[in-house]
Amino acid sequence: MSVGISINKYIGSSGYCSRREADVLIEEGRVELNGKKAYLTDKVYDGDVVAVDSFPINAKKKHHYIAFNKPIGVTCTTDTKDKTNIIDFINFSERIFPIGRLDKDSSGLILLTDDGDVVNNILRKENNHEKEYLVRVNRPIESDFVKKMTAPMVIDRVQTKPCKVKVTSKHEFRIILTQGLNRQIRKMCQNLGYRVTDLIRIRIMDIHLGTIKIGKWRKLSDVEIQTIKK
Repeated sequence: MSVGISINKYIGSSGYCSRREADVLIEEGRVELNGKKAYLTDKVYDGDVVAVDSFPINAKKKHHYIAFNKPIGVTCTTDTKDKTNIIDFINFSERIFPIGRLDKDSSGLILLTDDGDVVNNILRKENNHEKEYLVRVNRPIESDFVKKMTAPMVIDRVQTKPCKVKVTSKHEFRIILTQGLNRQIRKMCQNLGYRVTDLIRIRIMDIHLGTIKIGKWRKLSDVEIQTIKK
């Protein structure tokens, strides 16, 4: 680390939080570098001491990566003031945080880690990572549903990207997105006159929900870890 690394990257690599969350901590004045208030432009060198809320943190080399089958009702937040937060629910032995989000009223696959660099990489919009969902709606799916659903539409003044949709039964379909707008699938369905009654995320990139039971998790394989690090 003789050339120094950005302070937000250092905090992210420590497993304390993601780099984006580190930016917020720095802007709030909660981060110190060698006993002085830290700034976003600061770099960390060998021998430097970084502290959050006066608690020193250290960069770590070994990280944890898990796949979790989130139940409905669990919130993808690290805020422990929220009694439904995902961190307390999993109760993992190390401090981890979710990569992205999954609605409280949705279930399925979400990844968690203490590797801030991986979080930053996956959340970049330009990476266009695929996410696949199994969705059930409140009424029979009409013949023009796929055509309308796959075409770009406007949600909250943002145009959706083209997606892949396959109807699997009278009330169910699979959809693959490369976008992560807030409650995107639910709002897309609402635009077409449908109400989502069940939504399960079953895949992120090449990582599948598989046989993970609701409320349980597993460690990612070495191959899966390499996938999210690319």
